[in-house]
Amino acid sequence: MDELYDVVILGTGLTECILSGLLSKSGKKVLHMDRNQYYGAESTSLTPLPEVYKYFGLPAPNSCENPRDWNVDVIPKFLMADGKLVKLLIHTDVTRYLEFKSVEGSYVEKSGKVYKIPSNEREALSTSLMGMFEKRRFRNFLVWLSEYNEADPKTHKDVPPKTPMSDVFKKFGLDKNTIDFVGHAMALHRTEEFMTAPCMDTIQRIQLYIESIKRYGNSPYLYPLYGLGEIPQGFARLSAIYGGTYMLNKPIEKVEQIDGQIGVTSEGETVMAKIVVGDPSYFPTKVQKVSQVIRAVCFLKHPITNTSDAKSCQIIIPQNQVGRKHDIYVSCVSSAHNVCAKNWHLAIVSTTVETDNPEQELEPGLKLLKPIAQMFTKVSDIYQPTDDGSESKMFISKSYDATSHFETTCDDILDIYKRITGEDFDFSKVEKKEPEQ
Repeated sequence: MDELYDVVILGTGLTECILSGLLSKSGKKVLHMDRNQYYGAESTSLTPLPEVYKYFGLPAPNSCENPRDWNVDVIPKFLMADGKLVKLLIHTDVTRYLEFKSVEGSYVEKSGKVYKIPSNEREALSTSLMGMFEKRRFRNFLVWLSEYNEADPKTHKDVPPKTPMSDVFKKFGLDKNTIDFVGHAMALHRTEEFMTAPCMDTIQRIQLYIESIKRYGNSPYLYPLYGLGEIPQGFARLSAIYGGTYMLNKPIEKVEQIDGQIGVTSEGETVMAKIVVGDPSYFPTKVQKVSQVIRAVCFLKHPITNTSDAKSCQIIIPQNQVGRKHDIYVSCVSSAHNVCAKNWHLAIVSTTVETDNPEQELEPGLKLLKPIAQMFTKVSDIYQPTDDGSESKMFISKSYDATSHFETTCDDILDIYKRITGEDFDFSKVEKKEPEQ
């Protein structure tokens, strides 16, 4: 391999495939390699059904019901309808390879009960999530928030962008339960740190949630037919269209700096690149473990109770409700999304590990799903790079966190993109057209 590539990308996870597509489209010469025989790496969808049992180290049953009807996400997440990943899909026209369905409902747990988060004014007035007077205070908060513009002080109503979020809640008189679901189920914060941080970040997060609901009406979330593994493959196609080269089943033996360039050795051959991008598994000496996530993949023969028999939904259990430091996420899809056999549901419960008994930490989410026909659990280490790549020219992505949406993943993608190119990704070029449903 004598060619010099602008970029060699290691791993075909969602982060790496999106960067491959963006960089190829911008004119860079890209070589993309993966030790696996399939696209998606950790963000793949497993099919047929025996592959799911194999992945989790369990023997497959002697007979499987329609095994090829199953496409089970290893790391399940939803897309915000007006979020960064959808905008990237639109910008790159990868939407032509995918079909989406709107997730039917977004829920939050309060005092052990599941409540639908109001998606319009009618639901806000009828919900039992809040009392009558609290609904009025919540409505006033949403009206103020919907008009808030950081650049226009007239919209601030005596709340500058650097005001702590806790002071904003006090101004509107919102109670603890409302603060919980606003902060964790709408703004999608994972811990309580947002309470003392400047309010602008939380305001923008809630505005994103509201704008995403306006797209399709039921919830702010979308999910692709046939599972999330379709998304990395879509960006791989995009990269190929713009000249990117893909090599699967290529074990990586060494990544090293050679005379100001990066050498990547696979099966005794070394290819040279100006920079290398990859997931943490390819750079064991350049990453640090920062936490762990536990995920349980559950097969159900019924919809989740108290969700109006929804074929898909998300439930967030705020950490305050269960005496934890991190939220618990429950996401559910079904045969309506071509990810499991007819009349089955796939539910996934995930959270950041806090104790030496991770499975027990999932119990508040698992009890919402019972009876569970089959459950698979896995604890994953979460890594992040120890340097930003500016000197080493090795740009390493972060592991996928416990959240059930892609916003944090997209933040990492856009951050790596800026470090590589020296400029922000220009979202102003994204056309306003909807993903097909």
